[in-house]
Amino acid sequence: MIDPKKIEQIARQVHESMPKGIRELGEDAEKKIRQVLQAQFTKLDLVNREEFDVQTQVLLRTREKLARLEQRLSELEAKLDADKTATSEQQPS
Repeated sequence: MIDPKKIEQIARQVHESMPKGIRELGEDAEKKIRQVLQAQFTKLDLVNREEFDVQTQVLLRTREKLARLEQRLSELEAKLDADKTATSEQQPS
């Protein structure tokens, strides 16, 4: 969810950029602007920076774990191939 302080800041900026006659409607106009912004941001299904950073760290750890698993699999496959070769060389023809 978007930080409510950011929404208030945007609402205030929109309110201040409006013509004087509309601005004189005061707090009510700013509240309506804030509500509209909140509704639109909710529809966008956005995440905040903290959530994004957490998911980035999870992804990095997952990639590191996958790389380690791939390396281990390669080592095990190489060992299996070496064992098969050694076994086949020991069997009489």
